[in-house]
Amino acid sequence: MSDQQQPNNQINIEISEQVAEGEYANLAIITHSHAEFVIDFVNVMPGTPKSKVKSRIILTPQHAKRFMKALTENISRFEAANGKIKELEEVQLPLNFGGPTAQA
Repeated sequence: MSDQQQPNNQINIEISEQVAEGEYANLAIITHSHAEFVIDFVNVMPGTPKSKVKSRIILTPQHAKRFMKALTENISRFEAANGKIKELEEVQLPLNFGGPTAQA
């Protein structure tokens, strides 16, 4: 089989260097409507009164559920190999983060 040919069940996915570097986030804000889930990834730094959304991902409800299942499965695999992930104490943050409140 040549490099140009692939079985029907494979997808050739490319990633740019900039995207491959990734963005660090320690907070995810999830909102939804009847048609989509919106996940905003934020890097909140201690002592900083303002933070910016680093990345926003918009998913259909079906893809959001598939993402949840995939993440749950991967966490289980991680914990089987590395031990249980300890949950941090709940952090109290203002719900509006200085911007408009989310509405469905």
